[in-house]
Amino acid sequence: MSELIPHEIRGWKIQEEAKKYNRETIFEYIDGAGEVYRMYAFRELEVFRFTKPDEPDIVLEMFDMTASVDAFGVFTHGREGEEVCIGQGSDYRGGLLCFWKDKYFVCIYAEGTSEKALNTVLDLGKTIDGAIIVIGPKPEVLKYLPQGGLIENSLRFFHTHVSLNYHYFLADSNILNLDDKTDAVLARYDKSEGKSLLLLISYPNEDLAHLAFNGFMIAYMPEAQETHVLQTEDSTWVAAKTEHNVVAIVFEAVEKEAAERLLREVVVIK
Repeated sequence: MSELIPHEIRGWKIQEEAKKYNRETIFEYIDGAGEVYRMYAFRELEVFRFTKPDEPDIVLEMFDMTASVDAFGVFTHGREGEEVCIGQGSDYRGGLLCFWKDKYFVCIYAEGTSEKALNTVLDLGKTIDGAIIVIGPKPEVLKYLPQGGLIENSLRFFHTHVSLNYHYFLADSNILNLDDKTDAVLARYDKSEGKSLLLLISYPNEDLAHLAFNGFMIAYMPEAQETHVLQTEDSTWVAAKTEHNVVAIVFEAVEKEAAERLLREVVVIK
């Protein structure tokens, strides 16, 4: 990854050789949060430090996530800031810039609030963006998300049951059979009939999708085996369906019709 990094920018120079971490050693750099990256196909992290006299240091963290879909996934894990048009998607808040491009997830921040340093953080991001030539594909499952009412920044892409429960607690056990071979996306919607949450999961084949769907119905909404629609204890509605190799579930809909309508908008074409 060093070949993508400038040795100097706006007077800030790389201080020393990059520190490198892999799936086993990442906790030496990022304590508990290292598990977030291991939920994806994280391969390696390189950390660079830029220094300039009388200015705060700038730290660059560059993650090789093996595949563009997992770089995108890590990017979506906690984005809350402003899109600044760097990479294939960016998030800028409080002087911290994170973006993804191809198989790389990049975070840059200044260890201080100098205006020059903050501007250099953005310039460094643009420089690295330009050095990464490949445009990586996004996950295929995103194609099935209805666009009307979608809250873009709410979108979370992941693989595992642990990740799902982090974003939306469903159950202690893995009732949807999620693993590193499933692609899942969770997104919030705000339509005229109210807000709701949509979960789509793509399985390697139709048999696995139907098996997961049946297991979910038995464990989560057994009284709705025929209708696939249920009002929960908090008076919101859940609706579910399986189509080809995809399971779709609407949570927290304010009305039964709203849940069914959003579910109908999920069209899986093979």
